[in-house]
Amino acid sequence: PWYKEWVRKAEAKSSPKDCQHHGKNKTKQYHVMVCNKTGRMIYPSIYVKALCYLGPRNPDFRSELSSLDINILQRLNIVFRTELDFKREQIFLGSLTPATRLLVNIRGTRISEEKSHRLSVYEEHIPSYPELLVTVNERITSVLRPLGRGPLRLPGRGRTLTQLQVRALWDGAGSRTVAVDLGSRGGGRIQSFTAYMLISDFKRIYQCCCLCLTKSGDTAVMVTAVSKTKPSPSQFMPLVVDYRQKAAAAGRIPTNYLRREIGSSDKEILTSRVIDRSIRPLFPAGYFYDTQILCNLLAVDGVNEPDVLAINGASVALSLSDIPWNGPIGAVRIGMIDGECVVNPTRKEMSSSTLNLVVTGAPKSQIVMLEASAENILQQDFCHAIKVGVKYTQQIIQGIQQLVKEIGVAKRTPQKLFVPLPEIVKHAHKCDGRDLTSLRNINCEVDMFKILHGSSLFQRGQTQVLCTVTFDSLESSIKSDRIITAINGIKDKNFMLHYEFPPYATNEIGKVTGVNRRELGHGALAERALYPVIPKDFPFTIRVTSEVLESNGSSSMASACGGSLALMDAGVPISSAVAGVAIGLVTKNNPDKGEIEDYHYHGDMDFKIAGTTKGITALQADIKLPGIPIKIVMEAIQQASAAKKEILQIMNKTISKPRASRKENGPVVETVQVPLSKRAKFIGPGGYHLKKLQAETGVTISQVDEETFSIFAPTPSAMHEARDFITEICKDDQEQQLEFGAVYTATITEIRDTGVMVKLYPNMTAVLLHNTQLDQRKIKHPTALGLEVGQEIQVKYFGRDPADGRMRLSRKVLQSPATTVVKTLNDRSSIVMGESIS
Repeated sequence: PWYKEWVRKAEAKSSPKDCQHHGKNKTKQYHVMVCNKTGRMIYPSIYVKALCYLGPRNPDFRSELSSLDINILQRLNIVFRTELDFKREQIFLGSLTPATRLLVNIRGTRISEEKSHRLSVYEEHIPSYPELLVTVNERITSVLRPLGRGPLRLPGRGRTLTQLQVRALWDGAGSRTVAVDLGSRGGGRIQSFTAYMLISDFKRIYQCCCLCLTKSGDTAVMVTAVSKTKPSPSQFMPLVVDYRQKAAAAGRIPTNYLRREIGSSDKEILTSRVIDRSIRPLFPAGYFYDTQILCNLLAVDGVNEPDVLAINGASVALSLSDIPWNGPIGAVRIGMIDGECVVNPTRKEMSSSTLNLVVTGAPKSQIVMLEASAENILQQDFCHAIKVGVKYTQQIIQGIQQLVKEIGVAKRTPQKLFVPLPEIVKHAHKCDGRDLTSLRNINCEVDMFKILHGSSLFQRGQTQVLCTVTFDSLESSIKSDRIITAINGIKDKNFMLHYEFPPYATNEIGKVTGVNRRELGHGALAERALYPVIPKDFPFTIRVTSEVLESNGSSSMASACGGSLALMDAGVPISSAVAGVAIGLVTKNNPDKGEIEDYHYHGDMDFKIAGTTKGITALQADIKLPGIPIKIVMEAIQQASAAKKEILQIMNKTISKPRASRKENGPVVETVQVPLSKRAKFIGPGGYHLKKLQAETGVTISQVDEETFSIFAPTPSAMHEARDFITEICKDDQEQQLEFGAVYTATITEIRDTGVMVKLYPNMTAVLLHNTQLDQRKIKHPTALGLEVGQEIQVKYFGRDPADGRMRLSRKVLQSPATTVVKTLNDRSSIVMGESIS
């Protein structure tokens, strides 16, 4: 059977290797596996790190294991214990369940270097239980630390053991970024891949396998990779790829009635399929673990396409995670302009390209996926484009390989903390060693993406949220119909906060659908916390989005903090900064609740409070007991107030007040005065000019009064274009020379069911001469009079309608026997004088 080869290799490599010296720390490595009784591999490669501190002996002796090892051994129901035997300097890893025990014996430092500084491994096999083979790895990422509990004795051995608390302490190496320059053929554009692996950088999803931020220009795509640790019962590979484009990435608010992203667009579905097709072939045969790749478009600059970035980001995320995958891969888009191949062309360049080719390549110039559309180009040109694409994918692959070589495999972190509930009350400290009033580490950042109106990143411990602010016109506010207003009293709302809790925030796999009840509730709480500080006369609709990147306690209050930072970064003149905090309660009357991972989840109260330095803006409390005394509530408010002020002090170090002015790429609102005489030209026939102006420039126009119009432009450049357009269509022309009551020669430009469109002079905008003004007889269509396009007719001018400013013309009045004054503006000399008709 296949597994015997693995067992044979494991036995062959079970002899210890020479130790590696790192100062006073002596590290040793092995390469073994974990197999069950039948020989089937439980996990393909398990790494256990053993480190002996050869400095002064003290009670704080630490043994270091990699976080992946801790995670795997926990899944095998192994509990970590250590024996503080300073004579032999032994570390013992045992199990409370009938499992194999591993004894690591590290001898003293006075014995000869060649033989003594080795790691001796002894395996004690318990009958009828899976065999355990353990591997040793070089990487050190987490620490086992004594808790100071009383000594325990292992039956029959007489050894003193101390139970350990398992926590991950990262080495502060930070994130890693690799930039790939595609050269002159790629327009000098650079793709950068940033892998956030360590919590000390405050930009990593702590409970996620891997996160990658891929950027090109100002376009940024965040990609996460998560996989379950237990195989799925299905006999196919359960891979899910979701690509999401959010309106906030383009600085806009969704136009649907909820102002939220609802469902998936065709573009999102097609891009997800391209990513899936690129990565699926590289998963090993027999891989039946639920895996999810989630790609979020964070910012788009309108120049660089994000779909190729998402493919490359998925490659980085999978390559740096512990998910079995035979990557990396690289993807590029190839365009062809004037017979020349262009790598990753811009949107403007693609408009003149005859080819749209996406190439996904693997190492050694292998092709994984192709997607193309072309305008009947030659076969040799198409083949040449593929070769060019494969060539440039290798550069991206080399960059990803460099990233993998530098960082290594991202290790999973412990999922549970083995700390009994009664010890919290007895020792008055939390499971991470903090006392009951100390805050977790807080880090704040603003202006994460220059192209967005406002953005911030707020992290408190293992809870992290990314907040963005988007401005739009007041027409984008949430509208309320008469029934809802009558029932709930809700009117139009121009400030909204939308909260999103994706499954990777808790290292889970789930379907990305519309908003659920929990997200609605958390978003409403954070919105209530921020609404009081929003200015009432702000000229824009404000949408704050809060995406939870990582959750281990009170993400709603983190959303309030992050939203406050993002609003100040966007230049919203809020009256004061807002912070939120959650207070938990653990009573002595419930000793059997078991393990706790989050206090407000397993405790007896979830108390959330938000406000400014002056007061409270929002509060929510969930009590899980039949009731608590009011004294406890008062104590909770008092403790929350102190914590809130401390959080505000930390936030003020990042940004203490709103920006003096909004960003240069922010929206603009202006008003224009349009006289009644020009209003018809400004609006155009059937609103033609108005619709054209909004379609070409992206502005939104609303009427304030008879002569005043409000113009909202998403950018200053759009406002400049709109202003030029309005000046052009409203400029003065020959119509000021028309005389009331005079008769002019008009040319028919179009025949409609309701009348004919005529012009009195060449540069004039055609106006409608209605059927009722064509003849004294009642007609249903202009063709009944024999009228044709290009025909000249005489019409009489009666000025403009005072209500709408439209020109009033009539042919019917000229059919009376009286003579008229005819004026042909094209030929001034052909004027026939006669009796005027009023």
